Amino acid sequence: MFTKHVIKQLSAYCNGELAADQSQRVREHLLACKRCRKEHDEIKLGVNLAQQLPLASAPAEIWSEIEALLDEPSRRPVFEPKAPRLVFAFTWYRVAAVSAVLLAAVVIGLIVSSRSIYNVPRASLEVDSVGAVRIGGDTVGNKGRLAVGETLETGDFAKAKVTVSEIGEVELDSNSKIRLVRTGQTEHRLALDHGRMRATISAPPRLFFVDTPAAEAIDLGCVYTLQVDDAGTSLLHVTLGWVALVRNGREVYVPRYAMCEARPGIGPGTPYFEDASETFVRALEEFDFENGGERPFNTVLAEARPRDTFTLWHLLSTVQENQRVRVLDRMIELVGLPTGITREGTLRLDQETLDAWKDEMDTVWF
Repeated sequence: MFTKHVIKQLSAYCNGELAADQSQRVREHLLACKRCRKEHDEIKLGVNLAQQLPLASAPAEIWSEIEALLDEPSRRPVFEPKAPRLVFAFTWYRVAAVSAVLLAAVVIGLIVSSRSIYNVPRASLEVDSVGAVRIGGDTVGNKGRLAVGETLETGDFAKAKVTVSEIGEVELDSNSKIRLVRTGQTEHRLALDHGRMRATISAPPRLFFVDTPAAEAIDLGCVYTLQVDDAGTSLLHVTLGWVALVRNGREVYVPRYAMCEARPGIGPGTPYFEDASETFVRALEEFDFENGGERPFNTVLAEARPRDTFTLWHLLSTVQENQRVRVLDRMIELVGLPTGITREGTLRLDQETLDAWKDEMDTVWF
């Protein structure tokens, strides 16, 4: 478990200065710690902006003039009287030199602001395809480019692979459709309209996003599949790392070996592990999306295993207050009350207490 924050190591981590084992520990901590992830995102943004600054050599004459100005006081005797002169009595060359430096600073500032504030996207992403694949309505061969705003569609028995900059790739199954919404230094975003995709991403958290009709999938450094049916219902299955599903202010976390359904107009349901019983999953679906009431709620509590406290942990924030007490009682019955965590803090949904539950349950959930 990674309960200690890694804020002091984030600068070195973002600049690639940590040893491999230290980087892995920080990376795993970021997957589960919202506080450190927020600090990381801010530091990473600054690093990205610094990397975009162009390197330019100043004319040699400017440095000669600066050196002459710096050396002048050291060569002059301390008792030498100074002739009075006006503050603005620069030579024309000094004015030109200062103006050039200021102009360079303005140009650099405009470049940085245009890239960071307006987030100018890269033109396109590389596509490898097999079978009948269309981009922007046009059939492509084995190679193509998917530009921002364009749609990629795969026909029967066709497949496509989209290389997402330097952070990973997305494989698209047959009869699927995606759009490239944005691609740039601080964000890569696709929209899966229907079909099935598999994403393999190796990047800092919250750099790769996929929109669906039912929710937004936010990559936290992982491998996952995402599918959308004709009704817009999406199903997420994570096989490595974590993914967050978000819609209308609700955010759920889906770890490796877990799944989560989301429906248009409702958003994400409650995540569950792939080996949960069919009875448990069906009752959870009825409770989340079909106004199931007490009967499916009772079934979820009765069918829960110690590992399913992961699902119950999510339910704490969505059920009625009287139901929350029952959820917590069932969690304590299954795994006990972890040291340092209180019933009172859990029942009032104190965020630090909920985070502590998640940290403590790593060994049970996985």
